[in-house]
Amino acid sequence: MKRLLSLLVVFLVVAPLCAQQVALTFDDLPEHGDLPPHVTRQQIARSILATLTREKMPPIYGFVNAVSLKDAPEEISFLKAWRAAGQPLGNHTYSHDSLTADTVAQYEAQIAKDEPVLKRLMANRDWRWFRYPYLSEGETLEKRDAIRSYLQQNGYKIAQVSLDFKDYLWNDPYVRCAEKRNTKGMESMERGYLAAADEAITVFRQGTKALYGRDIPYVLLLHVGALDAKMLPRLIALLRQRGFTFVTLPDAMSDPAYKENPNVALADGVPFQEQVAISRHLTFPHIEDRAKELDAVCPAH
Repeated sequence: MKRLLSLLVVFLVVAPLCAQQVALTFDDLPEHGDLPPHVTRQQIARSILATLTREKMPPIYGFVNAVSLKDAPEEISFLKAWRAAGQPLGNHTYSHDSLTADTVAQYEAQIAKDEPVLKRLMANRDWRWFRYPYLSEGETLEKRDAIRSYLQQNGYKIAQVSLDFKDYLWNDPYVRCAEKRNTKGMESMERGYLAAADEAITVFRQGTKALYGRDIPYVLLLHVGALDAKMLPRLIALLRQRGFTFVTLPDAMSDPAYKENPNVALADGVPFQEQVAISRHLTFPHIEDRAKELDAVCPAH
């Protein structure tokens, strides 16, 4: 009995410390994807922010492409609402450029061009977190090293992605179904979105444990799309059901695993652990690409 009580005490003390952690992050503020009929960017912002507040999430970084403000200056209200809710902003380049397509000089200019709006809205808060568009860190080591050096010299930290189910793939099919008033199609997109998230949790945890022998605090990539806004309460519930607690991006990125530089040149961007696996000549678990399947849902013509 004494041994049983001792084990129970150990479990009660250790179990909370072992709770799996995840940091939510959102890309492409203030404008991502198509919009359903009668839905505005401001409504999407209000919906996401209301969910984050209601679910008592820690501060959530949103990564900005300021280019949309050039033709739609009113969308600054999205960013102001984000800040008013206590949520921080980070740099996603001005025009969502891919490092594979840009020269080093062009890409550095894109990073710098995004900064004025961040400085204005973030004031003395930490906005020097950088998220690579398309997760692309360069198709050559020269580019990769040059941009990493530029980021370091300018005080940036890289906001890696370590949990990704390509949430953006479901947004436009959902919008097309909404435009056609295809309720069954919309419901199918909602089910598929959650199923993909659930699959990714399993796959990324398995792959991460194979690399490190443990879980790491995960950084989940999301976007400010219409379907993301609608599904966010259910996604948070799923994460809790799967044993996750929620932390900030800086807290997640403080894990020693993220100090590793995989130092691989890739034409296409991939999440952090897949880069690590490639650098170690290992295979990271595969998630089926559903892009073509989703392109066929509620076709435009």
